[in-house]
Amino acid sequence: MAIAPHIRVENLDVRYGAVRALKGITADIPRKMISVIIGPSGCGKSTLLRTFNRLVETAGDARVSGRVLVDGADIFAPGTDVTAVRKRMGLLSQRPYPLPMSIFDNVAYGPRVHGVRDRRTLAAVVEGRLRQAGLWEEVRDRLHAPASRLSLGQQQRLCLARGLAVEPEIILGDEPTSALDPRSSQHIERIFMELKREYTIVLVTHILRQARRLADYVLFLYLGELVEHGPAREIFENPREEMTRDYIGGAIS
Repeated sequence: MAIAPHIRVENLDVRYGAVRALKGITADIPRKMISVIIGPSGCGKSTLLRTFNRLVETAGDARVSGRVLVDGADIFAPGTDVTAVRKRMGLLSQRPYPLPMSIFDNVAYGPRVHGVRDRRTLAAVVEGRLRQAGLWEEVRDRLHAPASRLSLGQQQRLCLARGLAVEPEIILGDEPTSALDPRSSQHIERIFMELKREYTIVLVTHILRQARRLADYVLFLYLGELVEHGPAREIFENPREEMTRDYIGGAIS
């Protein structure tokens, strides 16, 4: 299967002090598909995800070598505007972190930072992004209520809407449903399936059932190494590597 890469990773190493968290990772992330990074806890999944928007550097002792190219441009090249890189990639964390302000202001926050001041424009952005995140009908009558009053699942969708409001190209999710109840998790999964028509989506999950439901493309990491990657059907139904078969079959965890 030939893929059109949106992100290309070349010989990527990440170290935290003396610990080598990622070891020579080389892979392509296809455009407008859902790529899922799987593997046991502590294998480097979140570290790999956080190289894509350079959040890995927020760990003070992190050292990165190799290249991460987005549309052919190395985001770790000297002089790169890190803020612009992060604007292109919205990140959903394990737990939602709404800003301590209203629902409306959470979604409008990013556009305001980037210079949008017109109230009608902001209102249109807020409605559009809340609709994309499947939240508009639930909150349309209380947009100026504190975001903290929303349920956990609603807060996660609000955080998704807030990320979409700055018009990213790529959505990153670091186990974005792990703190949610099953119904809220299903809701988020359905939204991801809709959003991949417009966005490249990269998710980390430790739940193989979820990976099977969502993934178009899979990367399997083990102890910081990329064991295997490819179309989801091939990885789950006919993996090339014995370690992949063992992990999918439950022999290693």
